[in-house]
Amino acid sequence: MIGIIDYDAGNLKSVEKALNFLGEEVIVSRDRAALLHADKVILPGVGAFGDAMHNLKKYELDKVLHEIAAMNKPFMGICLGLQLLFEYSEESPGVEGLGVLKGKILRIPDKQDLKVPHIGWNSLKLMNNGTLFQGIEDEAYVYFVHSYYLKAEDETIVKAATDYGTVIHASVEQGNIFACQFHPEKSSTVGLKILNNFAKLNKEEK
Repeated sequence: MIGIIDYDAGNLKSVEKALNFLGEEVIVSRDRAALLHADKVILPGVGAFGDAMHNLKKYELDKVLHEIAAMNKPFMGICLGLQLLFEYSEESPGVEGLGVLKGKILRIPDKQDLKVPHIGWNSLKLMNNGTLFQGIEDEAYVYFVHSYYLKAEDETIVKAATDYGTVIHASVEQGNIFACQFHPEKSSTVGLKILNNFAKLNKEEK
């Protein structure tokens, strides 16, 4: 069973729908026991970094997320969910992120020929043998919607990058932690393959 964390953020239903399409059992919850019982956990989200951290703390989900991160339980952040895993974001000065991973969230620089927010399909440069990208070709296209991007402190955790006025660390993996800035649930067959790779983690051990 895959637990989707409900903290009043958008995009929960589209992730749930994609996983159901793949035949996965899904629960959308903010209950600590239910999330800790799940085999895997996903933190989706769209919206503002500061508001999201406020809601996570309001429901004490920040504590649950740290518990999950400390377990050998596959955990995946999507879009805003990726950003929240890091230390801070320029979007919300003074607000601390979860700090599960080290790095900073920066605003995409303004350039004359590029619109911010970045909305649309971009190709991925795959690197460092990412688990989520097994069976996916380099330069595959995925769908982004964001104004802020990740610059990871340790580039060895970066498994995919894209270029949109600057180099964007589009996906990271460290231990049981996985995260994507793009939306796999909106990225057609490539995105479904990424979600399926996540869903199949650890199943061979059971």
